Amino acid sequence: MNNIKLVKRHKCVISDSDLEFLSQDKFPLFCGCVNSDDQDDYICDQNWTISKEGVIQLQNLIPLDLLYANGHDAGSVGALWEEHHKEFANFVIKTNPKSVLEIGGGHGKLSQNCLGIKNIKWTIVEPNTENKYENVDYIDGFFHKEIFNDRYFDTIVHSHTFEHIYNPHEFLEEISSVLMGGGRMIFSLPNMKKWLENKFTNCLNFEHTIFLTENVLEFLLQKHRFRVLEKQYFKEHSIFYHVCKDESIDTLKVVLKNEYDENKKLFLDMKKYYQEKIFSLNQILETTNKKIYLFGAHLFSQYLIYNGLKIDKIISILDNNPNKQEKRLYGTNFKVKSPKILKEQDDSLVILNAGVYNDEIRKDIINNINKNVEIIGF
Repeated sequence: MNNIKLVKRHKCVISDSDLEFLSQDKFPLFCGCVNSDDQDDYICDQNWTISKEGVIQLQNLIPLDLLYANGHDAGSVGALWEEHHKEFANFVIKTNPKSVLEIGGGHGKLSQNCLGIKNIKWTIVEPNTENKYENVDYIDGFFHKEIFNDRYFDTIVHSHTFEHIYNPHEFLEEISSVLMGGGRMIFSLPNMKKWLENKFTNCLNFEHTIFLTENVLEFLLQKHRFRVLEKQYFKEHSIFYHVCKDESIDTLKVVLKNEYDENKKLFLDMKKYYQEKIFSLNQILETTNKKIYLFGAHLFSQYLIYNGLKIDKIISILDNNPNKQEKRLYGTNFKVKSPKILKEQDDSLVILNAGVYNDEIRKDIINNINKNVEIIGF
C-alpha cells in the first residue's frame, strides 16, 4: 500500500474552495476481474469530501496507470448498454460528422454502431485497446491536444469517459484549445444525480471521483466557452450532450449554483440505506438453507462485501459477461461463474445489487434460466 503514490486533492477540483470530510472506507482499487493471486490486490482508503458548493469528490486519487492497469470493459455486455450505444450513435450521426476523434473508445461499440450507419473517418485514442477494428484508426495512450498537431477532426466524441477524468478543467481546456474552428463535442455520461437518488453503488468510486450533476457539468462547459446545442436523456441511465465552441460566452458571469444541502443529504442517505439493508440481509443469510449467490462481478458486489455483507455462505459470484467468468473478482476470493449454473437449482437465492441493470438481470434469470430462483434485490 505504501508503494502507491496517491494524487491528493487539497481544494475542490471544480471551484477551488475548501473540502469538508464526508466519509472514509476501504475499497478494492480495481472493480473488475483478474487471474492473479489475491495477494497482489490493493485495498485503498476512499476519502469522500464535499465542497461548500456541494461538489462531492474523492480526495485521494489512484495513479491512472495503476487504476487502469487491468483495462476497463464496462458497457460491453447487456441489453441496456446495447440500447444506449445505438441511441447515442443516432445522436452522433444526426450532427453529420466527417472526421471523429473518440476519446476512450474501449470496446469500440460506438464506432461500429456509427460506421454501420454512415461512412466516417473514425479515430480512437485509448490506452488499453485489445480488440481493434480495421475500419478505425487507433492512437495508443491518453488524450492530449498534441494529437491535433498533424491531424484534423471536426468532432470529438466520448461516451462514459468524462466521469473518469481527474481534472475536468484541464480536460475541457485541452479540447477547447483544439476546437477553435467551430468544432463540436458530443458525449454521453451517467445521469449521476439520478444514480445517487436511486442509491446505485457505482455512482461514486475510484473511477468516478467527482459527482457530476448537470449543474456542475454545464458550469464547466460554459467556463470553457462551450454552448449546449442539444441535450437528450437516455432513461435514467445517461445524458447525451451536443456542444460547440462559443467565444461570445462571458466566463466571468458563469456561476456555480450551490447544491450543498441536497447533495450531502443524498450521499449520507445512501450510506445509511446500505447499512440498514446489509444488516437485514445478513439476518436472512443466517437463517436460510438455500444455496446463496451474489450477482455482479463488479463494484456492485464489492460494495456489499466491503460494507459488511457476511460472505461465509456465498458459493460464488455470478456474471453474464463471459470475459469475467472463471476469473476472480478483485479484492475477494470469489471465482466468477455464469448464471446458467442456476438452471437446475430450484433451491437457490441470488443477491442482486446492480443498480440500473437490476430489472434486466432479474428478467433474464426468471425468464431464461430458472423461474424458481429467489432473488433479493436492492
